[in-house]
Formats: sequence, C-alpha cells, structure tokens
Amino acid sequence: MGTAETGPPAPPDHATAPRTVAELVHHRLGDHRPGLTDHDTRLSHHQAALAAAARAALLVDLLPRGAEPHVGVLLDNTPEFPLWLGAAALAGAAVAGINPTRRGAELARDILHTECRLLVTERAQLPLLAGLDLPGVRVLVTDTEEYAALLAPYAGAKPGEAVLRRGGPGPADRLLLYFTSGSTGAPKAALCTQGRLAHAGASLAGHFSLGPADVHYVCMPMFHGNAVIADWAPALVAGAGVALRRRFSASAFLDDVRLFGATYFTYVGRAVQYLLATPPRPDDRDNPLRLGFGTEAGAVDAARFAERFGVRLVEGYGSSEGGASVQRGPGTPPEALGRAAPGDDLAVVDPETGRERPRARRSPSGSLTGVPEAIGELVNRGASPFEGYWRNPEAEAERLRGGWYWTGDLFYRDEEDFLYFAGRTEDRLRVDSENLAAAMIENILARWSPVVAAAVYAVPDPVAGDQVMAALALRPGEAFAPAAFAAFLAAQPDLGTKMAPRFVRLVAAMPVTATNKIHRVALRKTGFQCEDPVWWHPPGAAGYRILSDGEREALLGEYAAQGRAATY
Repeated sequence: MGTAETGPPAPPDHATAPRTVAELVHHRLGDHRPGLTDHDTRLSHHQAALAAAARAALLVDLLPRGAEPHVGVLLDNTPEFPLWLGAAALAGAAVAGINPTRRGAELARDILHTECRLLVTERAQLPLLAGLDLPGVRVLVTDTEEYAALLAPYAGAKPGEAVLRRGGPGPADRLLLYFTSGSTGAPKAALCTQGRLAHAGASLAGHFSLGPADVHYVCMPMFHGNAVIADWAPALVAGAGVALRRRFSASAFLDDVRLFGATYFTYVGRAVQYLLATPPRPDDRDNPLRLGFGTEAGAVDAARFAERFGVRLVEGYGSSEGGASVQRGPGTPPEALGRAAPGDDLAVVDPETGRERPRARRSPSGSLTGVPEAIGELVNRGASPFEGYWRNPEAEAERLRGGWYWTGDLFYRDEEDFLYFAGRTEDRLRVDSENLAAAMIENILARWSPVVAAAVYAVPDPVAGDQVMAALALRPGEAFAPAAFAAFLAAQPDLGTKMAPRFVRLVAAMPVTATNKIHRVALRKTGFQCEDPVWWHPPGAAGYRILSDGEREALLGEYAAQGRAATY
C-alpha cells in the first residue's frame, strides 16, 4: 500500500461510479503514480488533474459570454487532447473532436457547425487552417511560446474552481460532440453527456476488471468516439495510466506496448489486420498486454492475433451514438458478438417493413443455416441512451423513426439470441433478387491464407441489382493464384451460391478512413475501372482471369445498352 503522499486514492466502486467526468478528474488529485505519458511527456495523475484545471480556468476566461460552451480540438493524440477533455469536463463545456483528414470547406463546416468559439490545435495542423474563413473562432496553438504564456497565469488553478455556471457541471451537461462518419452527406455531430461518458467508462472498467495497475494504450484517434469512450474514460474510472501514440503505427505497436507497459488497448476498422501484416518476430508474445477491445477484427483475425501475440481480443458492438449495444458473455460463439446489453430491447428487422426477421438455425454439424433470410437492420425498441445530434433534427428523426432506434447496421440472430454483425445497411448487396451482407463474405475471404485484408462491396449489375466485387490485399511475397482462389471458394461450406466475387481487385494496401475503416465509398466509386489489376469470373467461364481492356469496354457497353450507364 502506498502512503498518503504517493499512493493512489482508492478507485471508485464501478457499481457506484461518479455521476460526472468532472468528478472522475477531481478524484485523481493526490495520485502521484504515472497517469499520462507519451514519448515526450510524463505526468502523474495528480499533475494531469491540475493541468486540466488550468485549462478549464483559461477556457472560462476566454469563452465569450453567451456563446455555446464548445471547444474544437484539432490535434493528433498528444497529451493536450485528454487534458482539454478534462478541462471541458471540469468547466462544464464540451469538446468537438475535429477530424484532421477533412479539408477546406468541409473542415471549416465541422468547426462552424459545432459553434466552436475556441479551437485548440498544434503547429503541424496549421496548414489545414490556412485560408479558411472561421469568423469568431480563436485559435490556440499548443506547441508555441504564446500558448505557454497564455496558460502560465492559471498554473495554480484547482479542479472545481473555474466553472461556466453556478453549481458546476452535472450529468446532463454536454461533454462530447463527435462526428460520425457517413458514406454520403456531411458527418453528423453526435452528443454525449458527462453522465453517459462516466457510465460507459464504469461499465467497461467493471466488465474487463480494469484497475489502477493497468495502462491503457490509446493509439486510435481521439477525435473518434472509440478512443475516448472505450479507452480514455475506462482508464479515468479505474485510475489506470494512459499512454498515447500520436498516430497509429503497426510497426511501432509492440515497441510502444513494451515501453509503456500497456495492458489494454482498443482498435477499430482494419488496425488488427495491419498488426498481423507486420513481419513476425520470435518475441511477439513477450509483451504485457492482456486484452484488446474493439470492432471489425473478425473471428479469424482475432484467433490469429491471440495465437501470435498471446493477447485476447474481445469484439464488441456499440453504435457511435450510444443507441444500442451488444455484450459478449460466456458461451458466445467465436463468430458472434454476444447478446443484447441489459436494458436494450434489440431486434433484427426488415428495414422496409419493420417486421422481425427469422432466426438463423444451427445445424447438427454446428454451422448456421438460413442466414441470408435472417439478415436485417438492428433496432433498439426499448429506452435508448441516444442523446441526439447537434443542430440536426432531420437526422435525429430518421434515427428514431417509429419510436425505435435504428442503428444502420445489418445483423442476424440465432435461436439462442446471439447476434452476428453483417455490415452496414449501405453494405447490403442484392444479387439475383437475394440480399447479401458484405461482412459475411469478407469473413469467409479472410480465411484464405494469402489474404491480409479483404473488402467486399457492390458494383451494379448491367441488367438489375448488384454483382459482388472484392478488394484483396495479399501478404508480402504472395501472388494471386486464380485456380487456388477458386478452389478455396468451392471448399467453403458457408459460401452461398450468390456470394462468390464476380470481380477481384488486387490492392497494395486497402484504402482506409482516418479511423482505419475501409473506405468503401472510394472502392465502390471506381469499381472495376481502376488502375489496380482486376480478375473476374465471367458467367459460364471455368475460372478467374484478368479483366482485359476489351472486356472492360464490352461490359460498359452492356450497361449502356441496358440503360444503366448512369449507375456506373
């Protein structure tokens, strides 16, 4: 046990966690263990709490009277990001995470739409702001002498001293405005209150038995909800240390984990595939990690990760807006995500009629049957913790149509109520009048040993509906063998007759978004009209062959002849 001078305060009971994030920050006072580190900075929990209080005091003084209490943060994962999260919590303000992959008018739109009167950034991001019209926005550049001088008078501030309203922040006060990625239109700024973030942190800390001895490695971008809700918040509840990586690096991952003594990390998108694509080392299993939590790794890659690194990955599901969640529990099949979280009344329904879809059935051999008929959109028919979008009533109404929360995600459910992810609603394919889900086909393609990453998406059929196209990234030294690929597909018992890709695009690296999710919009946009090699399996042909320029022109001619040229 540590002394009162150097030991940590007792961590809050997860069952009775503080009601606000501000309370969690305040609770770290007096804890002199390492709390916030990166390659250049090392702060104790106590120092981090005081640094957040100083920024809270600065925020209160700089924010114009009557303005929305919103602070835009345009930073990589530097210590300033979590310090400003803590500052906003203490002051009763909200942080809008600004995506640095946005450009020009889109970037300006994100800042102005969320009504940020303060924008916290760094010199590396300043070229993104050059030439933007941001009326009324004051920019603070953290790695400058001017910023240090501006902050210096507030060095003695204590948590709770500087607040925007009498009584201090409460559970219902906004804390996050985080943009959800969309395939079309401008991203929407989802809201998250202090109470919901504190509850989410406590829930995950309790579920995974996280505590003061843990170190959370935050390598996913903090402008995205995953890093804040599933990594930073549980660390704050548990009294765990936080170690930051400026930007995700697969090659530096293991070195960082060892340097920081990391025990827990989160991931999204294709991060796990990138880690598996790094050259194996004989000491891969020599690391302190005990758990990774995230989405979209898939059962195949999760097993490969556990075998190679000795680390268990737990696949979870929670919609970005917080409207529905699925929890993994004992007995969950490897390919399933789990069952509905307590309090959620989840159902899988036909998105057009709202009728519940039939359940997939497990055959005597253990495989699931009736999956295509079971796929539908996941909805929450019960009370939803969704807190809305900033200044976007149309998007809120669409999300809550008919009194249900519509996730926009495709799932299917088996007879034991286990739920299986099948992709986004926009990832649905309709081939020969049959509905298919991209994620199901991707999971099958991931079993082929030469593949390091697979993406499945729809390209228009010349006559009606869609055809299946897959983009494959192969392991170093591997070449696409069409006969072996066809034989692999033929051997897969769960590959339906309509699921085999008509087109296969070979990519050196999968195009991804800033959160490491596959950039399907870009893949769909180019289809088979791309610079990369494309193999295809023509109707009636014996196997796959390279799509020649002549065949590509002939296909485009078919679209024109059928009046579907505009679909391509």
